[in-house]
Amino acid sequence: MVESKKEISKMLRIARGSWIIIIMLLLTGNAMAVEEAKYKVLREENGFELREYESHILAETLVDGEFEDAGSEAFGRLFKYISGNNKQQQKVAMTSPVGQEPTSQKIEMTSPVGQQKQDGKWIVSFMMPASFTLETTPEPKDPNISIREVPARLIASVRYSGFWSEKSYHRNLAKLQDWIANNRLTKLGEPIWARYNPPFMPWFLRRNEILIPVASPESDD
Repeated sequence: MVESKKEISKMLRIARGSWIIIIMLLLTGNAMAVEEAKYKVLREENGFELREYESHILAETLVDGEFEDAGSEAFGRLFKYISGNNKQQQKVAMTSPVGQEPTSQKIEMTSPVGQQKQDGKWIVSFMMPASFTLETTPEPKDPNISIREVPARLIASVRYSGFWSEKSYHRNLAKLQDWIANNRLTKLGEPIWARYNPPFMPWFLRRNEILIPVASPESDD
């Protein structure tokens, strides 16, 4: 009950601070995105998966805040970027005259929204659609947003529904870390908290995941 009240209070804060985002999501009728990060499942066991992710582009921003509030602040910043607050440098063939001008470009939403801790702060990221490369991804106007290419990699994951609470995150993180150890995998990076749904999605229908980059399983030799 206490956790439920906290969740309701947090959703109200998000709605007040990010009302335009909520309206956009309601109008699209989509849980969060059209396109998801592409991966192949190599191993599956009771909600845990070992995945092989393709290379992809991230737009990310660093925020300083509590676990459950950082995503709200960063989401608004990143949403403005994909809605047109970006600069696309248009390359023109060598004719005379040569013209070049910045244009705003709207980018399709993708999922999940990732959140990862770094030096006591949180990196929150949007995945760019697969059609974008590092060269063709529009340049953000906001200096607090950066673009980064993530190479193909192995990811250990655990999927769960429920509230976006720090307690839930740590409980499932511990389960994933045990699964990684039991499967003789080696962690290569920090955990990523992945959310696939908007705040108004009922807690029991939400798709939440924790993702940890890992090395290939040890051989039996």
